Amino acid sequence: MEKSRPLVSLRQTRLPLPEMSTWLGRAWTVLGGVSIRTKIMGIVLALTVALGLGVTWQVRSVMERVFFAELDSRGRSVASDLAARSVDPLLLNDLYGLHQLLKETVANHPDALYGFVRDREGQVLAHTFGSDGFPVALLSLPDPQNPADGILVTRFDSSQGIIHDFAAPIFEGRAGVLHLGLTETRLHSVVNTVTGQMLLTTLAVAVAGILAALFLTWLLTQPILQLVESTQEVGRGNLQARAPHWADDEIGALADAFNQMVQDLEVSRQAIVEKDAARSRLLEQLITAQEEERKRISRELHDGVGQALSSLMVGMKVIAQLDDPAQIRQRTEALRQMAAQTLEEVRLLSRQLRPSVLDDLGLEAALERYVGEFQQLYPDIQVDLHVALGHRLPPTHEIILYRILQEAMTNAARHSGCSTLSVLIQQRSDHVQAIVEDDGHGFDPVAAQREGRSVGIHGMTERAELVGGTLEIESSPDGTAIYVALPLPAGRL
Repeated sequence: MEKSRPLVSLRQTRLPLPEMSTWLGRAWTVLGGVSIRTKIMGIVLALTVALGLGVTWQVRSVMERVFFAELDSRGRSVASDLAARSVDPLLLNDLYGLHQLLKETVANHPDALYGFVRDREGQVLAHTFGSDGFPVALLSLPDPQNPADGILVTRFDSSQGIIHDFAAPIFEGRAGVLHLGLTETRLHSVVNTVTGQMLLTTLAVAVAGILAALFLTWLLTQPILQLVESTQEVGRGNLQARAPHWADDEIGALADAFNQMVQDLEVSRQAIVEKDAARSRLLEQLITAQEEERKRISRELHDGVGQALSSLMVGMKVIAQLDDPAQIRQRTEALRQMAAQTLEEVRLLSRQLRPSVLDDLGLEAALERYVGEFQQLYPDIQVDLHVALGHRLPPTHEIILYRILQEAMTNAARHSGCSTLSVLIQQRSDHVQAIVEDDGHGFDPVAAQREGRSVGIHGMTERAELVGGTLEIESSPDGTAIYVALPLPAGRL
């Protein structure tokens, strides 16, 4: 006895997940390497062929079902009519008339292949096969056993295709049985002809679909290819490249967005170039100013403090040689005044380098002192200072604001020709704001920065941006206003 083999489990037939992912990855790589034009053409061709073949198969199936049902219905009707018309010739024993009746029926019916009548004993009384003789195989066709059952239909295969044999009892079976054979050959020919025409139509539609797909893919891919070329040009540094606007669709919107991006990139690069140039000029002037400041400090130390100390040393040497107390007191008082003056010069020099009051007392006190010194240098300018701070700012914010306000006030005094200068500092919820306004003749800040004539403005902007702040300038013939906003750290809110 043969042993039964064990069933193969579904788990053994499944692909492992790594192999499946690898296969999907390879398939995606192959599909991803195909051009969009080929993909669209493949989709259009596949849909056209699938739709054409599907419709053809459905139409063919429906036609065969309808034609063969109609063939059975028509065969039953013809066989029933022919059986009724065969009663009289049989009763009159007119076999010639019966033969002619069968022959005319077969000749007039396009699907009729044969017709014959046999009596109750099975003897063939008349048929339509002529001189070729009656096929003995047809004698095995069944007859209706019960006349009340009506016509008996038998389907069999022959050298001429499928044949439908309709056996109809004559005179309720008492006069014999009529057999009428209808073939499917003509119907199959009609179905094949219609199928061929539909396949030709499918082929024509597929060709038209390919041509339409070619035109469609050209419309879709041409602007994309030009957009790719423009992108490559931009990548090579040509910011003058622009993608053409083909139509007001999604690709046109993409081209417009790309062009706007390139334009913004060009503006940004120009701004970066201008900013780098201004920064270079600022750095150059800062280095120059630094060297000039060092030279000034060196000169003041040498000419002022150095000479004063030398005079003190000479004066003390002279005092040591005097014997008159009155002259000693007079010389000592002169030396004391000289030392006090030298000390004041050193303090002034120290405040100019960095005001110590800014570290000790804060921004408000430092600005008040600076405003006092400012009005001594520019007595024709009236300065109005308002400071509203809840508490001291971070050291970095204080020195940045101090230097920005110092530069703004100095620029206004030197270049604007103003008579009134207003300085306002106030603390908001999350930032500190400073405003410097003058009533001078104004200027064009954009042109000044572009032409490199205002390194001070660039320096103020750079200082504000160090802590994430902003600096804006509004100027007109009636005056200039500078707005500074510096964000405060979270711990200072």
